[in-house]
Amino acid sequence: MTRSKKPASSRGPQSAPARIYFADIAYESAEPDRTLPAKFKRMLEKLALEKRVKEKSVTIKMHLGGHLGYTTIHPLFVRLLVEALKTAGAKDLKVMDNSAKTAFMRGYTHEVLGCPVIPCFGQSGRYYYREPIGFRGLDEALLSGEALDSDFFIDLAHLKGHGDCGFGGAIKNIAMGIVPSETRRKIHGLEGGLVYDADKCIFCLKCHRACPNGAITINREKKKIGFFFHNCTYCQHCVLACPKKAIRMENRRFEDFSRGLALVTSAFLKKFAPENLLFINFLMNITIFCDCWGMSTPSLVPDIGILAAEDITAIETASLDLIKTENLLPNGLPKDRKLSKGKGHLFERIHGKDPYLMVRYLEEIYGGTRVYKRIEVK
Repeated sequence: MTRSKKPASSRGPQSAPARIYFADIAYESAEPDRTLPAKFKRMLEKLALEKRVKEKSVTIKMHLGGHLGYTTIHPLFVRLLVEALKTAGAKDLKVMDNSAKTAFMRGYTHEVLGCPVIPCFGQSGRYYYREPIGFRGLDEALLSGEALDSDFFIDLAHLKGHGDCGFGGAIKNIAMGIVPSETRRKIHGLEGGLVYDADKCIFCLKCHRACPNGAITINREKKKIGFFFHNCTYCQHCVLACPKKAIRMENRRFEDFSRGLALVTSAFLKKFAPENLLFINFLMNITIFCDCWGMSTPSLVPDIGILAAEDITAIETASLDLIKTENLLPNGLPKDRKLSKGKGHLFERIHGKDPYLMVRYLEEIYGGTRVYKRIEVK
């Protein structure tokens, strides 16, 4: 289905710095009103939600995690957001993610959050709209019908490192979060293809256990693995899990992958007027890998706080700027990983990929600005 309900819009270049609201996790005294949830409530008040969402249907897109993961955004903060939106007059509120069917296992339920928790593509799993992209193998993107049918969209993102993207935040929450596996496969395919070296394989099957999509087949007789590419999204969990580097990516094109993320994000955001978009980034439990791994590891850096803005380009830039190499915690990296030498962002020194690249591409394609003014919420 091709969707044209709303005219395409773009933020365009911004002449003035974007306003970024920041709730610092640091507190002045041991009082509940000085802690982060209370600051978050005051941040939401500053966002003038009533003017933004009154009588509008609202979708909150977030990552609800999986399996043994526990470092996603705490349900308390989601409930505070839902309560603020209800008070502001929002209607048809819903929280949305691909992992909605198992979200109750991690505390994300209607009863806890105060609104329904739904899959991105409806109960059928096939409710989406087709949007032409036209970049290499990414001919089109399938975008969540549930999200696009809303009047107002909130990108509620948990920032963390990512082996493919360099980092996951507001951009990835859209580009990989509101598309089905068919589109994720095409986006990941921009980075290259998988190569398996059977001579290096010790048949430990860590790759099979790490694959979230059932895309790795097992030949126990020959003690070899294979790939069922219909299910494969090229997420590279298998590459990272293999202790002998028997699986690798060939023709690495991180630049194309980053541009693909920006193109899909831009295509989705242009379906909304800028005043019907809000971006909130949580800089807490900042781990080395994405929440989609279904596990949680120690934080790379101490918790920082929460950012909110109307400009996705600015909020991603501000989020990355707050994460500094000198704050790296000893247990944040696995014992077999070390930072690369030289300069660069912490995520780049871990994953070898410039995390700012997709942000620069989004600024070029969609608009917004990487120049911002941070306003602290006391």
